[in-house]
Order: sequence, then structure tokens, then C-alpha cells
Amino acid sequence: MKNLLAHRACFNKKLTIFNELRLFILVVLFSLSGCNQPLFYQEEAYVFGTRVELSIADVDEARAREATAAVMHEFQRLHTQLHAWQPSELSALNAAIAHGQSKIVSAELATLLQQAAQFSAQSDGLFNPSIGGLIHAWGFQADEFKALVPNEQTLAALLRARPKMTDLRFNRQPNSPDIEISSTNPALQFDLGGYAKGDALDKAAAILHQRGIQNALINIGGNVLALGQHGARPWRVGIQHPRRPEALATLTLYDGEAIGTSGDYQRFFEFKGQRYCHLIDPRSGYPAQDVQAVTILTHGVQAGLRSDVLSKPLFILGKKNWRAMARQLNLPEALLIDGAGIVHLSAAMQKRLEFVQHSNVIQVEP
Repeated sequence: MKNLLAHRACFNKKLTIFNELRLFILVVLFSLSGCNQPLFYQEEAYVFGTRVELSIADVDEARAREATAAVMHEFQRLHTQLHAWQPSELSALNAAIAHGQSKIVSAELATLLQQAAQFSAQSDGLFNPSIGGLIHAWGFQADEFKALVPNEQTLAALLRARPKMTDLRFNRQPNSPDIEISSTNPALQFDLGGYAKGDALDKAAAILHQRGIQNALINIGGNVLALGQHGARPWRVGIQHPRRPEALATLTLYDGEAIGTSGDYQRFFEFKGQRYCHLIDPRSGYPAQDVQAVTILTHGVQAGLRSDVLSKPLFILGKKNWRAMARQLNLPEALLIDGAGIVHLSAAMQKRLEFVQHSNVIQVEP
């Protein structure tokens, strides 16, 4: 908990840096106006390398504070467990695999990796959290990364190794919940930056439900999950414009729905006039290009996790093939903003959105 408080203390400073660098939050929350406001509690923190925000409605402050503390504690626990470049259970597994060794891990981490492997298979390997070596080579495994374009030899060696989730092996230990993990490929290096926030959303929702909290909005760096509603009305959120400090559009989130965005404007650097973002195409070894943002809407079981994971394959494929992948992943409500700022969206997503401004060209695609 002390670590979380330290993160809170530096939140304002880091948020100022974000604004100076135009690294804006992916989804902006819109407050609801009215004469008779219901009970409402909101708290912010800084964890997972981003801003997190929990809003709770229709519960007295004491219960809201207790539930919020439990959620924030869980966020800090997951951050510590799943950190890719600081000491953690995940980094210890990476070190063992790099040395050709197996490692006994908790059942929780094994389950996360098994689920990640399933998502990887569903996306034809475009979601691939085993390419931590590539992410490190591009300098994104750092709290403050620098402009770093790897040389061709480094990238070629990493691509030849072809790390993929199918290289994993899971062996359950007798009379123990723990599982031994090994790999047929020592090049596997896990980075769950595109997975952990979504998993944390679902776990936060479970904690709130266990405490009788039915109406809440959980926001982790723009990945947002809604529970119940705000007073007499559903929650309403905004989708961040990828190039301006304002919302592109707003939409209503109903109970159990989540919205997730992958963008090139949170973690990126520019070098010789070219923008390089943290979303790496595992086929080329280079950051995906010519896409500014992808936003998807998910529902039901593991809505938070799927909102985080499944936007990545669409972003990597870009405007030519994103719709086919959205259908393959059963994502009827999806939106892509290409490198020119043109908004491509499904008809189902169009029905959910109210555009704040219309300076962008909008194309509805079947």
C-alpha cells in the first residue's frame, strides 16, 4: 500500500508531464449534470504506468472508500506481479526461460498466460505477448523511454527466433496449485502491457460486486468498464481524439460493457520525422504504422480483458484488413482512425456514438 501512496504522491507531476507531451488519456469521462445528484464517490491513483480512476455511485462514502481501497490494493498487487522489466513473478519467469530453464509459477500467472495464448490463437498471432524482446529493443520497457530505433541486425535476429505463445509448456505440480512453465524457445520474453489492464478491470468489478457495489465506473488509462449506472441514467464516456486534447465522440456504457482503445499517442517517440509507437507488429518487428487509434466495445464475460486485448490485432492490421479481423474476433462495435485522421467504423458502432465535432472524415464500413 505504501507503494500505491507513493504513486499517488507523484501523480500530479506525471500527469503534468503527460499533458506537456500531449499524451492524453484514451477515454475522457463526462460528468452527469442534474439538480438531484445521487451519492457519488471518486478516487484517482497512478499505477500500471498510467492514471486509474474509480467512480462509485449510490453508496455512502464509508463503504465507497473501503471498496476503493480494496480495488487499489489489487491494482498494486497485479502491477507488482506482472511488471515486465522490474523484479516480479513475470520477470523471474522471463529470466528462467532465457536461460533454458523451467519455472514454477502461481496458478494465477499460469492462467493469465494460458488465456493470453488463446487470444493469440484467435488473432492469428497478431496479439503476441511473448515479443518482450522486440518491445525492449525499441526502448519501450522503461518508465521514461528514449528515441531508439534498433539496428537491422538486432531486429532480424529477434524475428528469426519467432517467439510465439504456442512455444509454452504447462505442467501442473502434484498436490499443489502451482504450475511449472517451460518453453521450447528461449527467445520468449513476456510483456503483458496489452493484457494486464483489462484483467485488472474484471478483477476490480468482482471485488466491487463482492462488497455489494452495483454502480461504478472503472477507468485504467482509458480502458473503461461500467457497472450498473449513475443515478437514474447510464454512464456516459468520451473517446479521446488522438491528435487533440478533446473528445472525438461520446457514448453510453451499460452494465457490464467495456470500451478499450489502442493508440499511437500515449507511448511513442518521433525520430527523423517518423512516429514510432509501442504497438509492435510481430510479423515485421516494427511498430505498426498509419493508424492513430482503434476503439472497440465489448460485453459480458471478461469484457474488460477483451477490451484491452482485442483492439491490438485491429490496430496492427490497419485500415485494409481491420474489419475482417473484427468480425473474426466477434467485435461488431469497432472504430479505426487511420494515419490521415479518417474515421472508419462499423455500422453497429456508429449507432452507439455521438460525435462531438465533425472535422474528421467518417466512413461507415459493413
